[in-house]
Amino acid sequence: MRHMKKKHFLSLIFVLIIIFGIIHAQGESTKASKFELTIDTIMKGTELVGTAPSNVMWSVEGAKLYFRWQKPGEEKSEFYSITKSNLSPKKTTIEDLLKLPPIPSRRSSYSRYFRSGLRGVEIKFDRKKKRALIVREGDISLLDIAAGKTTQLTFTDDRESNANFSFDQKKIYFTYQNNLFLLSLENNSLRQMTSISKKTPPLGKKPDEVEEWYREQQQELFQEFKKGQKRTDQRETLPSSGRIKKRKPFLLGQDQNLYNFDLSPDEKYVVFMISESLSAAKRTIVPNYVTRTGFTETINSHTKAAQSSRDYKAGIMDASNGEVKWVDYNQEGKKILPSTIFWSPDGKKCALTASSDDRKDEWLLLLDISSGKTSVIEYIHDEAWVGPLGLTNITWYPDGRRIFYISEKDGYAHLYRASPDGKQKKQLTKGKFEVYRAQLSKDGKKWYLLSNEEHPGERHLYSMKAEGGKRTKITSLRGRNQAILSPDESSLAIIYSSSNNPPELYFQPNRPGAEATRVTLSSTEKFRYYDWHEPEIITFKARDGINVYARLYRPKNWHAQSPAVIFIHGAGYLQNAHRGWSSYYREYMFHNLLMDKGYLVLDVDYRGSAGYGRDCRTAIYRHMGGKDLDDIVDAAQFLVKKLNVNPNRIGVYGGSYGGFLTLMAMFKAPDVFKAGAALRPVTDWAHYHPGYTVDILNLPHEDTKAYKQSSPIYFAEGLKGSLLICHGMVDTNVHFQDTVRLVQRLIELRKEGWEVAIYPVEGHSFHNSSSWADEYKRIFKLFEDNLK
Repeated sequence: MRHMKKKHFLSLIFVLIIIFGIIHAQGESTKASKFELTIDTIMKGTELVGTAPSNVMWSVEGAKLYFRWQKPGEEKSEFYSITKSNLSPKKTTIEDLLKLPPIPSRRSSYSRYFRSGLRGVEIKFDRKKKRALIVREGDISLLDIAAGKTTQLTFTDDRESNANFSFDQKKIYFTYQNNLFLLSLENNSLRQMTSISKKTPPLGKKPDEVEEWYREQQQELFQEFKKGQKRTDQRETLPSSGRIKKRKPFLLGQDQNLYNFDLSPDEKYVVFMISESLSAAKRTIVPNYVTRTGFTETINSHTKAAQSSRDYKAGIMDASNGEVKWVDYNQEGKKILPSTIFWSPDGKKCALTASSDDRKDEWLLLLDISSGKTSVIEYIHDEAWVGPLGLTNITWYPDGRRIFYISEKDGYAHLYRASPDGKQKKQLTKGKFEVYRAQLSKDGKKWYLLSNEEHPGERHLYSMKAEGGKRTKITSLRGRNQAILSPDESSLAIIYSSSNNPPELYFQPNRPGAEATRVTLSSTEKFRYYDWHEPEIITFKARDGINVYARLYRPKNWHAQSPAVIFIHGAGYLQNAHRGWSSYYREYMFHNLLMDKGYLVLDVDYRGSAGYGRDCRTAIYRHMGGKDLDDIVDAAQFLVKKLNVNPNRIGVYGGSYGGFLTLMAMFKAPDVFKAGAALRPVTDWAHYHPGYTVDILNLPHEDTKAYKQSSPIYFAEGLKGSLLICHGMVDTNVHFQDTVRLVQRLIELRKEGWEVAIYPVEGHSFHNSSSWADEYKRIFKLFEDNLK
């Protein structure tokens, strides 16, 4: 009997397990049925994917970690905080956050995930991190962090800004109405350090004929006014107050603006920079047709490539008399643009970065603050142009005797160290990888480096001895790790993503191999229900032997008769074939949809992309649409030869720079690509922004060949396949005029097989999901009609 009961009991358990499994499967099936991958769902953007945490900042003493986050299901982003002992995010107000203020990250050194996010709030700490100056709504407060006491220092109608502690820590200085002021924290005395004004002094009016007659009559009648007559009433003079004689005023032009105000540690000089709008530069006017008023309105946009819209210069003002010396770069005949100053911790040295107007030279200079003379610490020259990693991450050693920086000198971005006289230099990292950020530990014994040493498509945090040598990887999650150290260097805040998982905030102890704990879950349930494909990271050989990286989306039931699409990312200098979450996340989801429909998709990091060193970056110099286009064509050949793609069923698409390259592919390789969609494309580089174009192609009136061989409008006669052009009409980046000019060219060439979709309320990046959906439905139809 006992045996029979046991048998029946086990049978019952087995039946219950089966029933539970069926119910669970039905539940999962019901959940999955809630989400269908369509273009309309994809183009909901963050409503589907979720909003990643951002503005990650450690509190000053490291007890809290702050971040901004829009939790799934909530309507707006808010600040949250966690502690090392409690990783559950809790909402916090800005008022509470400012009681234990965060340390904002330097913009030049960190990704957007770690920037302050305290809109309208400036925070500066004293040297010991015991006090903080907080500028909020244009007024300055002083916070005693330990006591939790806040003292309002200014309360004015106009705004104060740029508040900082003086070198002796006994005063603060700040900018008010285009002038620098020094306020004592001991006796509250206020001293104006500059006399800068945009007001033009009134000119002495020359008397007219009538006024001159009356003056002469007065002199004739009264001895008081006789010419040359000394006054007889010697008034009593008051003793001197000891007031310093007023300094010489400095007059700003109406088109000039001040920026980068800074006070020298000895409080004798003020370093400032001036930005001047060049009146001769003609800006493009962008019409906006769909407006609240019902009338067509206009937006001022950037100039064309041949014209620079602004000029910049740096000066040093003597605070005692107002005399100004302009910084002498010792570069005769070259127009030099100043950038940023860096004071050494001991206050005895001042470094300055500057670049040439043609973007081919960049300097790290030692500035003599009393004379304005400079000497070279480091000089970077590139026959093409100096890139974003050419000279960056500049920081003094604590002893003020050395300075370090990241440079692309040897072909990849690496860490260097130099003496202030520039005579002693040492390269601290070396290899075919990029170092994006470097931070010296508090004890000065090691470096923390963010790099892609393990794989071009991954980013990890490493540690390295101060003198260089082997690096130890600290983060271990496969993908992209953007990490920031806590103030005591015991912990890491990491924004981590993989190719099929959006960025999330993780917490990890600062030691190699330590487990990283996820803090946030930002993606929506619907997004997580879908089985998103993880693209393969592959390489193929270009015609010149270079390995080109790409993301491959391969359908499960792939066969040779199925169509293929090549995606071309925008921006040019950007990396998309990596193992992290793509900034082109809508395209990532669209590629999953294309896979479901039987398409093979290849997403190529063509020549000019970021992450692969200087030679890759500058391969497009004087010829955009040269080696970068070769890589796209070679990608198509790779698909045909290695993956048996039908050569008559290959399409191509991309936006911005990707739109430009799509046009070049359709015009210059018409037998390779049967259909192409060019989104917001540059059609003529002479009409694009000088800040981007002049780097790569020089000036159009000085290097006409470079512009002609790089601009699709000159090759439009080559069009054979089906072409779709999509463009927002209020695009202030790549102007809608670019598309209009190409359309006229196609009409005059009597070309067929092309069409244009316009989006009246959209700029360069669309804001409305309806516009995104309309655009990608047209792209999908283009491929369905021409590639299947």
